[in-house]
Amino acid sequence: MYAVIKTGGKQYKVAAGEKLKVEQIPADIGSELTIDQVLAVGAGDTIKFGAPLVEGAKVLVKVVSHGRHDKVRIFKMRRRKHYQKRQGHRQNYTELEILSING
Repeated sequence: MYAVIKTGGKQYKVAAGEKLKVEQIPADIGSELTIDQVLAVGAGDTIKFGAPLVEGAKVLVKVVSHGRHDKVRIFKMRRRKHYQKRQGHRQNYTELEILSING
């Protein structure tokens, strides 16, 4: 069984037992959360789509860790204008483990 969930402005296809890195969620490590923004639920050949959300569908997740992604380097340059700008960014994430899908 799998589900398509929405969190942090992005959509993810998840199945039970998977680990997933999403945008940072303010929750303690080891706590269990319920994600109720489920866009689709599927099992084998049957798929149930929501309009926009599936009624009564929930995904139970456990917070495994918090961290920061690798640095993304931004470099801007205008040729022949003596202009160079360097910048970096590291995005925070929360790693989740999918425990069960109800729907």
